[in-house]
Amino acid sequence: MPNPDFSVEPWRLRECTLNLDLLAQAESLFALSNGHIGWRGNLDEGEPHALPGSYLNGVHEVRPLPYAERGYGNPEDSQTVINVTNGKVIRLLVDDEPLDLRYGTLVSHERTLDFRTGLLTREIHWVSPAGKAVKVRSTRLVSFTQRAVAAIGYEVEAVDKTVRVVIQSELIANEEQPAQSDDPRSSAVLARPLAAVMHAAHGTKAVLVHRVEHSGLGVAAAMDHTVSGEDELPCRTEVEPDLARFSVGNRLEPGQKLGFAKFVAYGWSSTRSVPALRDQVEAALAAAKVTGWDGLVAEQKEFLDRFWRDADVEVDGDAEVQQAVRFALFHVLQAAARGERRAIAAKGLTGPGYDGHAFWDTEMLVLPVLTYTYPEAVAHALWWRHDTIPLAQDRAAQLGFDGAAFPWRTITGLECSGYWPAGTAAFHLNAAIAAAVTRYVSASGDEEFAAAAGIALLVETARLWRSLGHHNSEGRFCIDGVTGPDEYSAIADNNVYTNLMAKKNLMAAYEYVHRFPDRARELGVGEEEAAAWHDAAKAVLVPYDEALGVHPQSDGFTRHQEWDFARSEYPLLLHHPYFDIYRKQVVKQADLVLAIMQCPEEFTPEQKARDFDYYERITVRDSSLSACVQAVVAAEVGQLQLAHDYTAEAALMDIADLEHNTADGLHIASLAGAWIALVNGLGGLRQDGGMLRFAPRLPPGLSRLKFTVRQRDSRIRVTVTPSSARYEVDGPDELTIVHHGQTVRLDSVQELAIPPAPRVRPSEQPPGRAPRRRDVED
Repeated sequence: MPNPDFSVEPWRLRECTLNLDLLAQAESLFALSNGHIGWRGNLDEGEPHALPGSYLNGVHEVRPLPYAERGYGNPEDSQTVINVTNGKVIRLLVDDEPLDLRYGTLVSHERTLDFRTGLLTREIHWVSPAGKAVKVRSTRLVSFTQRAVAAIGYEVEAVDKTVRVVIQSELIANEEQPAQSDDPRSSAVLARPLAAVMHAAHGTKAVLVHRVEHSGLGVAAAMDHTVSGEDELPCRTEVEPDLARFSVGNRLEPGQKLGFAKFVAYGWSSTRSVPALRDQVEAALAAAKVTGWDGLVAEQKEFLDRFWRDADVEVDGDAEVQQAVRFALFHVLQAAARGERRAIAAKGLTGPGYDGHAFWDTEMLVLPVLTYTYPEAVAHALWWRHDTIPLAQDRAAQLGFDGAAFPWRTITGLECSGYWPAGTAAFHLNAAIAAAVTRYVSASGDEEFAAAAGIALLVETARLWRSLGHHNSEGRFCIDGVTGPDEYSAIADNNVYTNLMAKKNLMAAYEYVHRFPDRARELGVGEEEAAAWHDAAKAVLVPYDEALGVHPQSDGFTRHQEWDFARSEYPLLLHHPYFDIYRKQVVKQADLVLAIMQCPEEFTPEQKARDFDYYERITVRDSSLSACVQAVVAAEVGQLQLAHDYTAEAALMDIADLEHNTADGLHIASLAGAWIALVNGLGGLRQDGGMLRFAPRLPPGLSRLKFTVRQRDSRIRVTVTPSSARYEVDGPDELTIVHHGQTVRLDSVQELAIPPAPRVRPSEQPPGRAPRRRDVED
C-alpha cells in the first residue's frame, strides 16, 4: 500500500511530515530532471541525506569489471554514473545555529511535487535550539525550456522574535557518498571522481570546472543569484577547487523576509576545452538571469500545459491509480524531454541504481508511451542508438556475427554487462529497437527519420538476426542459445518472444529497403540479402506443446521440472542459485506473455487465454517490468479485475516502494507501464501498421477512462465507460481505427458500444505472489 506519509491527490505528490526513515525513497520520488540534468530530492540544506545526487546525462566514470576467470568477449570495463557538482545546497544559519532538522523543534514540514507546474516546493516551520523560530519556503525547478539550467527560489521569514540570519548558497564537488549496498542492482560507488581544473568567482557568481579522472569528461557548473528584499545587503562569494559559496545575511524583525533566486547551469563535453566549458555555462546562466525566476516558472508551466493536453490520462474510480499515473507520466517526461541523443536510463536521472545504465526497457516500455504522448523525445532516443551503431557493429564482429549487437546495459554504447547469460545472450534488445523504430515512424509519419536513422537501425539489426539464426533440416529458421525477457531461463533455443520479434524485425527491414532503395544501396543491401531476411522471417520456428495446448516459452520449457514455490524467498536471484532457477519452470517476468502483447496477430484468442493462464501460475514478478505486461494481456483475455490489480502494481511501484529499492532511483519503465496498462490494457490499444486498433473494457472498480493518442499531426481522444467508447479526432488527419473488430472512419465524433467481456475463470498466481486486489472503495 502507498505510504500514509504521502497524501493521495490527483495532480501532486505531497509529503505532509518529514519521516527520516523514508528519506532515501522521498529523495527519489521528489527528484527533478529534464533528461539532461537530474537533481535528487535532497533537502535544501544538504543534511540529513540518504543519497546525495546531481547527475548529467552521459557523464560517467569508467571502472574495471572483475572476473573470477577470463573469458573471450567479456567486457573489460563498465561505466558508472557519477554524482556531479551539487548546486542544490542552500544552508541557513539562525543566530549562528545551522538549520538542521535533527536538532531544535520541527513544528511543520511539507514538500509538494506539482505535476502541472513542474515545481518542487518545501515549507518549514522550525524553532532553533535557542528558541528562535523561522519559516522557510523553497521552490525548485529543473527547466524543460532551458536545457542547461536549474533554479531555486528561497525565502526565510522571522516568526515571533528578531533574528540574525545568514543564507549560504553553494556548489559542492566530490560529496561523500554512502557505502555500497549488498544488492547487486545498486550502483557501484566511486569516491572523488572529479579532478578540479578551474574555479572562479565574481560578484554573486561562481563557476567550478572539473574533469572526470578515467573517462576524461569535462564538467562545468556555475551559479548566480538575485537577492530580494533590501538593497545592498552584505554578501560575499568565496571559491576553492571543490566548493563555491555565496553568502548573504540580514537582521529580520518578526514577519520580515530575506530571500533570493539561485540560478545554476551545467555543461559537459568529452572534447571542449576548459575555457569553452566555462563560457558555455556562463552563457546559460546569463540567459536564465535574463529570463528571471518568474519567467522560468512561467515557461515551465506553459511547457507542461502543452504536454498534459496530449498526455493526461483520467481514471474515475481509483484515486491512487489516478495520482500514480500522472506521477508516472511526469517522471517519464522528466527522464526523456531534453535527453537529446543521449540514453534514457532505467532509473532516469533520479538515482544511481543499475549504475545509471540504459537497458532494453527503454525501447520496449518507455518509448511506446512517448511515441503517443511526446514523440519529440523518441526521435532523439533512437538517434542515440543510431549514433552507437559503430560500437554495436564492433561488438557483433567480436561475437562472430554480422550487423550490430546492441549492448544489454550501457551509458555510451559499449557493453557493460559482466554476466553474459543475462546480458550478451539477450539479443532480443535488437528487436525492441527495431520495433521502436517502426512504431515511431508509423505514429509520427517522420519519413526523414525513417530514411536516415530508421532504415540503418533496421538493416543492422536484421543482419544480426540472419547471421545469429539458421535454417534447420526442415527449413525452419531457428535462433538457438539466447536469453529471452525471462532472465530466469537463460541460453535457450527458439525463445518464442525472441523469434517472433526477430520475424517482425526482418520483415520491417525488408519493407524499408524497398521503400528507400537509394538509402538501401548506400547501406550495401542487395536484393539477395533482403530476400534472405524475408525467407528467414517467413520460416521462423514457433514451438508449440500439443499435449498441453500451450506455447512453451522456448524449446522444451514445458518439460522442465516445476519450481517448488513452498521454499521460495523473493527475489529468487538473491536467495537461490541461478543453476537451479535456470533448469526449472519459474518465470522472473513476462516473456511468452510479452510475446502475446507485442505480436497479438501470431496467437488465436484461445491460445492467448490458455497461454496466459499457464504462465500466470509460474511468474513471480521479480522484475518491475512484468506487472504492466500482465495487465495488458489479462485485459485482452477478459480477466479485467486482474488487469486492474496489475495496473495498480505498475503505477504504485515507487510511491509504495514495492521492490524495496526506490531509494536507488525510480523505475522509469514500470512508471511507463502505468500508461501502458491503462491505454494498451484497459483501452485495448494496438498499432497495426498505420492503423490504430482499440478494444476497450473497464473492470468493475472503474467508471471512466479517458486518454489521448497522438497520431501524425492529430490527436485521438478516447473516453471509455462500462458500456461505450467515444472517439474524437482533434487535428487535420483523416484517420481510420478498428473498434473491437469494427473498422470506423473518424471524420466526426463516434460513440460505439462495447461488447461484453468473455467469461473466463480467474488465473492463479504462485503462492504469495498475487497482486493486491483493487476493491471498489480503493
